[in-house]
Amino acid sequence: MRIRRWLARIYWRFSRWTPEAEPLPPRGVLLGAPHTSNWDFVLMVMVSWHVGVNFRFLAKKSVFWEPLGSLMRALGGIPVDRGADSGLVRRLVEMADRGEHFMLVITPEATRGKVEYWKSGFYRLAKDADLPVILGFLDRRRMACGIGPRVDLTGDVSADMDRIRAFYDGFVGVRPGFESEPRLRDESGTA
Repeated sequence: MRIRRWLARIYWRFSRWTPEAEPLPPRGVLLGAPHTSNWDFVLMVMVSWHVGVNFRFLAKKSVFWEPLGSLMRALGGIPVDRGADSGLVRRLVEMADRGEHFMLVITPEATRGKVEYWKSGFYRLAKDADLPVILGFLDRRRMACGIGPRVDLTGDVSADMDRIRAFYDGFVGVRPGFESEPRLRDESGTA
């Protein structure tokens, strides 16, 4: 971990981006938004090394080819087969329940392009595993990235998403114009 922090210090010294980080709980679901570029991954790895926390993250199975697959797993990657109903949320809840430290980064847009709706898996996982949602961010406007506030879900999906929307309002991704509004397909009722 010491080497990673040292590498992160060097990275931030020469980067145009600035890391910002609120204190992290030992367990949670960390949103990575807006997700508009492959550079988002590099920035979030550097944020994790900066704060000294090993993040886990989801990535499509196709990027886990060797030798890159070994590196992705060493960095905390969990391969996801998007085409199969794999019970991913259930498996992640089990992982969270087993571990004392569990910080999973999820890009709720699930792609680097603009989408109409975010994927709801982050919400279901956080609710089912009783984990807080931490609002990770990239904001090209300020050239800042990092870890924002914690949101403890109430089960009132609409109210919870209103809080998440308020935080991300005005944030600009690495590729401006590709940001998606934080909105789930079904925000009615309670979870």
